[in-house]
Amino acid sequence: MAEPERAGSARSMRALERILSAKGIEIVSDCFDNGSQEENPGDRAWHRRARAEYALNRWKTATPPRFRDAESTIPEVATWADEALSDNASAGGMLLTGLTGTGKTHQAYGALRRIAASGPDKFELIAVNSADMYGSLRPSQVMGAAERELRRLSEVQYLLLDDLGSAKTSEWTEEVTYRLINYRYNHCLPTIITSNLPARDDEGPDLTDFVGARVASRLAEMVTTLVPMTGNDRRRGRRAS
Repeated sequence: MAEPERAGSARSMRALERILSAKGIEIVSDCFDNGSQEENPGDRAWHRRARAEYALNRWKTATPPRFRDAESTIPEVATWADEALSDNASAGGMLLTGLTGTGKTHQAYGALRRIAASGPDKFELIAVNSADMYGSLRPSQVMGAAERELRRLSEVQYLLLDDLGSAKTSEWTEEVTYRLINYRYNHCLPTIITSNLPARDDEGPDLTDFVGARVASRLAEMVTTLVPMTGNDRRRGRRAS
């Protein structure tokens, strides 16, 4: 809007306010303020809305369509997201464990959506299934491609590593996992991990058996929020209904 037009609009608005006031009609300021706030890049609320829109667009790009309605409905998950928003470096990691279909991935994407919707100053996200990650990191004919991908995963602000422990274990997968987790642990980068395996189980296989002692030691310190999820397979319930 040109300056003369904007000034004319403001005068008209003030004249309308005087007329309404003379008639004893209460003026609701929000009716007039919303438009001016939208046009005021100096307003803090305007900047927060702009950051939230940008972050949510990045979140949507990284999120599969199935999880576009994800919300963090578990208090511990929401609390972790709020802590990550207020102090990225001290948030640590969040590990969601439980059987298939208990909603781990939904909660993980919901936590990241909660952060994005709050309008953070910075929002970078990579979400990847662990089996796909190992596939992308295997040596290829393109020299250095795997190392570049590992560095990208290691350095991104937020990493969601889904279904850790589902791939076949080997010395190579253990080494790759160690390098990834060790970097994010040392650089205090928020990491969300989901796994069908329990964090610890003296009577059966657990996450330590898959990742190895070195990674388990890092995870024990890095993970500040452990969320064991129980219940039936929700996917089977939806198919049956």
